[in-house]
Amino acid sequence: MEQPAAAAALTNNHGNGNYGYDIIAWFEHLSENPGFVQRETLRRILQQNSQVEYLKKLLGDTKIEGMDACALESLYTSLVPLASHADLEPYIRRIADGDTAPLLTQQPITTLSLSSGTTEGRQKYVPFTRHSSQTTLQIFTLAAAYRSRVYPIREGGRILEFIYSSKQFKTKGDLTVGTATTHYYASEEFKIKQEKTKSFTCSPEEVISGGDYKQSTYCHLLLGLFFCDEVEFITSTFAYSIVQAFTAFEELWKDICLDIREGNLSSRITLSRMRKSVLEIISPKPYLASQIESTCKKLESLEWFGLIPKLWPNAKYVYSIMTGSMQPYLKKLRRYAGDLPLVSADYGSTESWIGVNVDPSLPPEKVTFAVIPTFSYFEFIPIYRRKQGSTSPIDDFIEDKPVPLSQVKLGQEYELVLTTFTGLYRYRLGDVVEVSGFHKGTPKLNFICRRKLILTVNIDKNTEKDLQLVVERGSQLLNKTKAELVDFTSHADIVNQPGHYIIYWEIKGEVEEEVLQGCCCEMDASFLDHGYVVSRRTNSIGPLELCIVKRGTFKKILDYFIGNGAALSQFKTPRCTSNQVLLRILNNWTIKRFHSTAYG
Repeated sequence: MEQPAAAAALTNNHGNGNYGYDIIAWFEHLSENPGFVQRETLRRILQQNSQVEYLKKLLGDTKIEGMDACALESLYTSLVPLASHADLEPYIRRIADGDTAPLLTQQPITTLSLSSGTTEGRQKYVPFTRHSSQTTLQIFTLAAAYRSRVYPIREGGRILEFIYSSKQFKTKGDLTVGTATTHYYASEEFKIKQEKTKSFTCSPEEVISGGDYKQSTYCHLLLGLFFCDEVEFITSTFAYSIVQAFTAFEELWKDICLDIREGNLSSRITLSRMRKSVLEIISPKPYLASQIESTCKKLESLEWFGLIPKLWPNAKYVYSIMTGSMQPYLKKLRRYAGDLPLVSADYGSTESWIGVNVDPSLPPEKVTFAVIPTFSYFEFIPIYRRKQGSTSPIDDFIEDKPVPLSQVKLGQEYELVLTTFTGLYRYRLGDVVEVSGFHKGTPKLNFICRRKLILTVNIDKNTEKDLQLVVERGSQLLNKTKAELVDFTSHADIVNQPGHYIIYWEIKGEVEEEVLQGCCCEMDASFLDHGYVVSRRTNSIGPLELCIVKRGTFKKILDYFIGNGAALSQFKTPRCTSNQVLLRILNNWTIKRFHSTAYG
């Protein structure tokens, strides 16, 4: 008798009244029979959009109405092929250029999101509709309800949110383009979320949408400290932004104390809207300024360990995306958080939200995400690691036929495929996930890596996850020196023969050359890919090169991306790059080079 409950849950999308109970009850119902919910979700998508140009040429005059849900699912997956962004790009380009015919969705698309562009080196347009804002509100409300079970927060409290809008622009066809986070912060749903969760951001809209991330960060920190006793938790989209903000705070705290003491605003804030909005909020608080000053002096001597609980005594946790490419920032974030829990935020992409963290007490390294079956129609391509010695130019996986959500198996790795309400059909997301459990019937996913290879010279195949593990091994040697790895990226150099890997490190603190040479050798020896090991032994891949760059190099890379329209909220340091501008910055700012002797 699960089906009626699931059907009822489908009609109650948003919860009301006591949001915590209602929205959790809604999701628990969905999770009872997610296969049924998924087929109904697909039916709803096709009922809305089966007559659009992209689908009509594939489905013909198929009558969706009245068709059995299982038959419809089978028909759809047999007639509509798997697609990449490149397959849909001509349609999205026509929409951007002003074509108002129903190409991908029956509803007119008036807004396009920009993907971060840091994974594949260029930003992609993705359709954004009211549905995108509504599901964002839904998942934020649901996640807040699960968190409040473990870490209850006071109603009417504040959140210190390091959130940033990027510049929006218009396409030839007058569509608004910006990052998904920018669209969301400007939406009605963002205001509703604060009311529903009874937690209010410290910063006004003028700070979030200021357009200069350095000035916005200063104001976020200032207002966060001005309301320090009211702050219930600290958050940002990505862990990187929180680390970036507190690294800046180490340099800015004296100016911020002065502003709190005098109820004034530093001359570094030059944007008039931002200045005006902050000055309307703050007033002189000399006692608070003295308190913060005294705490910061002590923190400086502790290398800022426990900064967050010392300055925000009522904060319950730190909340952010901490998986995937954010994992390298966890060590620094833990230092700032002290004994405060780090709670991993939910799983989504520019294309769609996917899953919610239903176990907020788990550390980020163990977090899983329960799939929400109403958000999109999900398929899973089973993938298997290739046997050692096989060669593929794409990646290290063999794939099987896609299966629906109801047929996934525990412990199996999959690539995710999405069919969305916003016009993406059987869209390969490129994320590799593992099914690590079930929440009632819906799978709990562990994010493994992006499927795309990032380092390859010939038969070697290394993903972002492989690089992360190697850098982790190499940087352990730094721990004994009190130095720390600030950030890193890599490049597969195939111009100079034999081709070889270059890893760029920015380090804080002094390190002897002997230690860095050891780090270089350790990394080279830590790549376990069979193709790499064989190629290194035969010298068809040259010794790994470690380049140490000047302090501030990765800030320069951030500024380059921000200058090209990326938002700090969505920024991820590219873990591998062949972008010539970035390589020029990295090579111009390199101060030391080391070559591995790991293979003799």
